[in-house]
Amino acid sequence: MTLQADSAPVPPPPPDSAATNGISPTAEEAPQPLSPPPPHPTPPPELRVPIWWPEDGNLSMDWVDNLMRCFDWSSRNVPPSELPSVLPVGVFDSLILVASKMLHKEPNCVTVDPFRPSSDDDNTPSAASSVVVVGDVHGQLHDLLFLLQDAGFPSRDRIFVFNGDYVDRGAWGLETFLLLLAWKVFMPHNIYLLRGNHESKYCTSVYGFEKEVMVKYGDKGKHVYRKCLGCFEGLPLASIIAGCVYTAHGGLFRSVTVTPSKRFKGKKNRKINVNHESKILSLGSLEELSKARRSVLDPPWEGPNLIPGDVLWSDPSKNPGLAPNKERGIGLMWGPDCTEEFLKKYQLKLIIRSHEGPDAREKRDGLEGMDEGYTIDHVVDSGKLVTVFSAPDYPQFQLRLCTMVTFRCIVT
Repeated sequence: MTLQADSAPVPPPPPDSAATNGISPTAEEAPQPLSPPPPHPTPPPELRVPIWWPEDGNLSMDWVDNLMRCFDWSSRNVPPSELPSVLPVGVFDSLILVASKMLHKEPNCVTVDPFRPSSDDDNTPSAASSVVVVGDVHGQLHDLLFLLQDAGFPSRDRIFVFNGDYVDRGAWGLETFLLLLAWKVFMPHNIYLLRGNHESKYCTSVYGFEKEVMVKYGDKGKHVYRKCLGCFEGLPLASIIAGCVYTAHGGLFRSVTVTPSKRFKGKKNRKINVNHESKILSLGSLEELSKARRSVLDPPWEGPNLIPGDVLWSDPSKNPGLAPNKERGIGLMWGPDCTEEFLKKYQLKLIIRSHEGPDAREKRDGLEGMDEGYTIDHVVDSGKLVTVFSAPDYPQFQLRLCTMVTFRCIVT
């Protein structure tokens, strides 16, 4: 903590003062030192600070609740550079390790099943859980806490799907991401964390998250940042909810076809692989999505592994067909006909994506703004395409929004 004196400079002593005659000034005459820095704020007695890691490694509701309240308190009372006094590096390491292993084991497109047996030994479906889909949160810890309390915490009857962009642009990206990881570890089948385009090395180095981590963890900042990047690689790209809703941060993606290897006659009859990327864009399949290599920090905009970049960076358009997303320099633009084709092919009713806040929508002709926190971008025969954005204090956006999309799935 750095203190800065506000008083005016002390003038030099007059020529006839005792200081000019080699006489030490009295205690009353001596300049007074600056006041010591104020003591660290004391956390309320109900908080357990610093946070500890359970000996058996099993998280409980009590542990997650304490984490939420500690982050809320520290974000309001503790300087950012003193976050390690609340969440020690050792606890961070334990949480990120368990969560990373869990996320890396999930497929590229996770299946979210709201129909649960009434007991572990009973295969009879219970009343369907509600599914809450949340868009970009961008480090807005307090809005996330409000959202969880308002919608109800993840539970057997309530499943959350977070649609990426947990960090950057907000002041508490690290706490936001770690809190969601804690919920994931505690209730792995009741909260799903998808990847956003900001969960990358490029975006976090440009839009604030890397700097945030370095300020908060100082000489351990590089270690913490590196572990977060490794965890980002494991985040799934998309989900299918109840067999009828596709969710992904950016949206749809292209088909990537590679011609078979050709063998040319030569001195050693050597095998040469020649890859030809089709110049005609066509919509990709869920099978192709499942085979894409998602464990790349910065998805490529060229080469054979284009699907992750499309899923994270693409945007809808009112114009039919697929086209390169020239505005972003990566991903696609897709029209209502592509939405209809995708929904009909997989017998879906809805596509939910995020990725575009109010600033992006202001620049887009023909598409609705984000004044309500969500927009309906395509309405086609088979269903709809919706964009949801859940960061109410996003830069240049002062309206108090905290939008979620909730589905009640009914057994038929």
